[in-house]
Amino acid sequence: MIQLLVLDNARMAQALVDYLATLGISCELTQSELGVSVWLADEQRLAQAQLEVKRFLAEPTHPRYMEASWQSGSADARIDYSKGMTDPITDFLHQAGPLTLVVIIACLAIYALNAIGLPIFDELAFHLTMAQFTDWQAWRYFTPAFIHFSVLHLVFNLLWWWYLGGQIEQRLGSGKLLILLLVGAALPNIAEFFVSGPRFGGLSGVVYALLGYCWLRGKLQPACGLTLPPALMGFMLFWLVLGFFDLLGTSTANMAHLVGLLVGLLQGWLDRNHQPA
Repeated sequence: MIQLLVLDNARMAQALVDYLATLGISCELTQSELGVSVWLADEQRLAQAQLEVKRFLAEPTHPRYMEASWQSGSADARIDYSKGMTDPITDFLHQAGPLTLVVIIACLAIYALNAIGLPIFDELAFHLTMAQFTDWQAWRYFTPAFIHFSVLHLVFNLLWWWYLGGQIEQRLGSGKLLILLLVGAALPNIAEFFVSGPRFGGLSGVVYALLGYCWLRGKLQPACGLTLPPALMGFMLFWLVLGFFDLLGTSTANMAHLVGLLVGLLQGWLDRNHQPA
């Protein structure tokens, strides 16, 4: 037998073996202090197995692996599945790609700089004199999305960004998430500026773009791996309606939310025939 790889997470190793079995590639698991080793039984399938291992390492949380485990219903009694279980911080990091984490760090840093009195808001927000349109200050189309005005505002948006953005980046790549971030920031920000002026900020326009994208593409193309419970979609739509009727007790960028949702729905519809890797 040939050792394909060693993983520190026994459940993920089992999921990989179960998936390889659906392809007719027989593997076995052994456990040691170093982790769980995946061994290839049929050496003639080495080239194909190595390609699948490379694919697995690129996106280990893809639904295809968990689905294979559910279908097989097998478990190796010699494997201690309690080993390799991640702590909350590690799990948080594993569920997010690099772009997801960079945006979280940027939002936290900007909030901290603003809290200590640096004039960061004036450099990032839309300009009252419309300088973003007339003076080539194009960064202002996007940067209001990184400004937050309270801890609750910040935490609410970042949790949604991590949950939705992490899904998209893990399943479809950083490039797709970057497109949704840029378009989902610029168009809602411009719309909000013309409706309510320059005093707004927050990632919620982008969050609604991700929400619309995950919901519609997940429904039109379940194989893409994006999932969004209907209850969460219903909650966010209810939140959107409450904002337009001014029933939230706080100022909200309602037009940015609506335009962001439309951006996500449109992109999800455009991508409905793109085949996931």
